Amino acid sequence: MSNISSELIPQEKREILKNQMFQERFQSIRQKTESICQPLEIEDYVVQPIADVSPPKWHLGHTTWFFETMILVPHFPGYAVFDANYNFIFNSYYESVGARVIRTDRGNLSRPSVQNVYHYRKYVDEAMQIFLQTEVPSELAPLLELGLLHEQQHPELLLTDIKYILGNNPLFPPYQNEAEIATTPVSASKWIAMDEGVYEIGFQGDEFCFDNELNRHKVYLNAYQIASELVTNQEYLEFMKDGGYENFRHWHSEAWDWVQKNQSKAPMYWYYIENQWFNYTLNGLQLVDLNAPVTHINFYEAFAFASWSGKRLPTEAEWEVAQGQFDWGSRWEWTQSAYLPYPGFTKADDATGEYNGKFMVNQMVLRGASVATAENHSRPTYRNFFQTNLQWQFTGIRLAQ
Repeated sequence: MSNISSELIPQEKREILKNQMFQERFQSIRQKTESICQPLEIEDYVVQPIADVSPPKWHLGHTTWFFETMILVPHFPGYAVFDANYNFIFNSYYESVGARVIRTDRGNLSRPSVQNVYHYRKYVDEAMQIFLQTEVPSELAPLLELGLLHEQQHPELLLTDIKYILGNNPLFPPYQNEAEIATTPVSASKWIAMDEGVYEIGFQGDEFCFDNELNRHKVYLNAYQIASELVTNQEYLEFMKDGGYENFRHWHSEAWDWVQKNQSKAPMYWYYIENQWFNYTLNGLQLVDLNAPVTHINFYEAFAFASWSGKRLPTEAEWEVAQGQFDWGSRWEWTQSAYLPYPGFTKADDATGEYNGKFMVNQMVLRGASVATAENHSRPTYRNFFQTNLQWQFTGIRLAQ
């Protein structure tokens, strides 16, 4: 199908082909989300150990709610909502859509049952399949694309949440899934030299992108060097052994308060047992692989390690300009750039305008992708963002100087 020139296909058939592609992608992406939950026990679906982690059941409901609320209700005449209460339960942060359960209370939702949530998914999926067989207006294509990409983002969050839920179970049960496989040993890192100059960053093209990737604009960069490889567990262990968590000089003031308050001494999921370092992976508790990239590092720790090593973190512009010179995609990589709008950034007037712009405060940018990122979901201009204290995502460190 991809080899057929669209210019040779009548407009009507072009729309049919487009809808068929949406149907196929919709079904595949929805099945992927459910397959991630297959290894879980029913009790795992409701657990919420901390505010940042949402129960798997909530993920299943929220991604379904997005299609129902954003697409079916306003654009599919005659559609009847599955349950009027679900807008309150599964709305995440959309103020324009109505009231919602506060994030910290998602784990209190013993009802609706997991079974009912799966019924909800089936109900909406069947309605979406019928909807996609109708003459869908071409102007809805960006919203449909956003819905699919939103569904693809949640499996990444779902995996990280599942890892936190099981990784904080005293039995350290394995997830029994190959999502986090043994990592290929990192090669010796080299410095990649980048010239001083004016460069362009930001998305360019006719394909879909998120609004925070726009607009493409020029940046001036001094000459710099960036590491060809991510920091490994071995290198981070040397920082730990050298008293990295005990020396305030490497940490921001706020970060040092975090270290003291949490008695932090190692990355998340690391445990010192019988004179050896272990870490919890999705395959269970294992000896730390010294050759693998360090992961589950927050911005505080990434900055402190860079300070200890006499280097720094790259800016997001430096990362984007240089990204063609190194491999990326095994860890989300911290940058030292605050998450702010690009020149000319605008938000949509409807609920989708709340997707990115409202979070452009007190967050730092991550670039790349991770082992949990959906295939073909990331790109060099993609801007991820997290708060400085969060460790539960598959984050890593690439140095610059």
